Amino acid sequence: MVYNTSQLNEINVLASEANWAWPEALKSIFQPRGINLLVAGNASEFLNIIQRKRIHTTILDTDSENSNALAVIKIIKMSYPMLPCILLTSSAGQTLLCKALQLDVFSVIDKPVDMKILREQLDRLFIKKYKSDIFREYPSQC
Repeated sequence: MVYNTSQLNEINVLASEANWAWPEALKSIFQPRGINLLVAGNASEFLNIIQRKRIHTTILDTDSENSNALAVIKIIKMSYPMLPCILLTSSAGQTLLCKALQLDVFSVIDKPVDMKILREQLDRLFIKKYKSDIFREYPSQC
């Protein structure tokens, strides 16, 4: 099945700021697809960016020193209930998973992040939400 990617003129993904190689790892997935990566350090930065630009998904890290990811998602969902969120965590216990479910988080991914799993989740999200296969990996034609 082929999906229309032309309906998405500018694709923006908003992610948590990190003091590790996270932004560079995301760029390796996003840049070849022409996707813009925006980074925010706290809830007010997230909301400020979301109000100014169309954001297609957010990726938040529960281990971020600058913000409480679940609180940020709760704030985002109050104003933008349909915005899909992906949550990264190094401690995916039952309590966190229950809270993520209550907040309608699209996916919870264990850290360290397997970039293949993240790409698969982004592919699933974009097909479901935007009918776009922009994250689909195609076998090489060699």
